[in-house]
Amino acid sequence: MTFLFDLLASTFRNATPLVYGTTGETITERSGVLNLGIEGTMYAGAFAGFAVAWQTGDPLLGLLAAVVVGLLAGAVMALLTVTLGANQHVAGLGLTIALVGLSEFSNRLLLSGSQAPRITPMPLWDPLAGFGDIGHVAQQYGLTYVAFLLVVPAAWWLLDRTPIGLSIRAVGEDPEAADAAGIRVARVRYFALMLGSALMAVGGAFLTLAVLGTFTLDIIAGRGWVCVALVIFGRWRIGRGVLGALLFSFVYSLGLRLQIMDGWQGVPPEIMLALPYLAVIAALAISGRNVAYPGAYLKPYRRS
Repeated sequence: MTFLFDLLASTFRNATPLVYGTTGETITERSGVLNLGIEGTMYAGAFAGFAVAWQTGDPLLGLLAAVVVGLLAGAVMALLTVTLGANQHVAGLGLTIALVGLSEFSNRLLLSGSQAPRITPMPLWDPLAGFGDIGHVAQQYGLTYVAFLLVVPAAWWLLDRTPIGLSIRAVGEDPEAADAAGIRVARVRYFALMLGSALMAVGGAFLTLAVLGTFTLDIIAGRGWVCVALVIFGRWRIGRGVLGALLFSFVYSLGLRLQIMDGWQGVPPEIMLALPYLAVIAALAISGRNVAYPGAYLKPYRRS
């Protein structure tokens, strides 16, 4: 039972950046724009959050800096794809390369030294202290509670229960009809891209401000691409995407724990690390057939 509760606690912790990234990417793609800049946005959010927190000593200011970087990254992506009509694949990949390069260059410029700088990470919340193993599962970072109790319900409510959510979905399905109905297509897509990118950047900052307390190269390690796959797995629904993030995180956490258990130490660690990615591929193969993409997916819109 202790192993199980430890596994559950680790699952929620490891799923947190994926939940932020998947939620942000879902909002973006529901507007009809594929944001392949997610990997770079999470990377830049991780670096900016840590750099500001290291300079000021305040992780909350670092979190705010990550949000600002995410908003700027979303605005650049919107400028390229919405205003200029650039190919979304090329623009997204170019944005990722640019943000990763700028982050690594700035890291060498500002934070280089004989010893990697560190900050005091955000503390764990322990609302059920004294409840044994159940309390251990509830021992999570504040950003984890914000992700599952605030961001996910708010994103679902925004997309499915508000006029702006209806506008996002309308623009993603048929921008011409939405434009004829009086919806500002470019403005809605700018909003979706900037909001989604801000959430992605917070997901990256979670790793530096809460989990590690430092910035390392390749810290995102492909989590952004996993989020893109989880959006497809979730069929552009917030709830299904979050379930996919939990599934990936569960298999990832299980693989890490099996590596240190008797009877599994002879298994190559690369196989254990590959397990969650294989699980995502299997899940996509099973549930990804006959998926109904948003009607205007990947299609730039020019008002005639």
